[in-house]
Amino acid sequence: MSGLNLSHALEAAREAAQAAAEVLRHYWKRGVEVELKSDDTPVTVADREAELVIRKVLQKALPEAAIYGEEFGRDDGVHELLWMVDPLDGTKSFVRRTPFFSTQIALMHHGELVLGVSSAPIYGETMWASSGGGSWFEGQRVHVAATTELAHAAISTGNIKSLTADARWAELGALIRESNRIRGYGDFCHYHLLARGGLDLVLESDVSILDVAALAVIVREAGGIFTDLDGQALTLDSRSVLAGTPALHELALARLRRALKG
Repeated sequence: MSGLNLSHALEAAREAAQAAAEVLRHYWKRGVEVELKSDDTPVTVADREAELVIRKVLQKALPEAAIYGEEFGRDDGVHELLWMVDPLDGTKSFVRRTPFFSTQIALMHHGELVLGVSSAPIYGETMWASSGGGSWFEGQRVHVAATTELAHAAISTGNIKSLTADARWAELGALIRESNRIRGYGDFCHYHLLARGGLDLVLESDVSILDVAALAVIVREAGGIFTDLDGQALTLDSRSVLAGTPALHELALARLRRALKG
């Protein structure tokens, strides 16, 4: 990773997440008015102010990197370093006074995701990871579970609207019936649980890369596998997730692919 001080970048991302947490706590206590963006998703002053403080920290720490943020878009030009920022992933939860929202910050280097920070200030969890440096939860290194059999597996799903429209929906039902238990934690929460051994398999559709880039690094560095539902590595255009322990990811992917083949 020539020319990139990964420790410095990770420190900056954690600092930026802490700055955003202060903004989110302020508006969590105060309350916010909700606007609708052009795609009918909600946005608030908390989203925008949190992204601005994140950008300020990241630009100072790594001025050569571009930033792609949920609220203010992507910087012009081609850059070997790209910050990916969702300042408030879970705005619907935020405005309905439930704590399942977070700040997501990831760094991509020459197309590879190399670090991620996931901060959920009201829920009370922060996780981070960097390439080769492991995955960390509140200062302790964590790992995915050793689960290999579906009968022993805990599965979580989120945002599965589009999945209901194709042949994989029936196969998901079969996976659930054969598993130990099913939950729908959603958002950052089920990826945190997966990375520290509390879940074994996560399936999602209808996501943005900004929602999951940091979480992909966290799960990967904890020993898990994180792809889209087709088994492809994440790109800026990715819209779905299949993440799990190595054995269960392999099993689920084979079954989902077989379902699509009819």
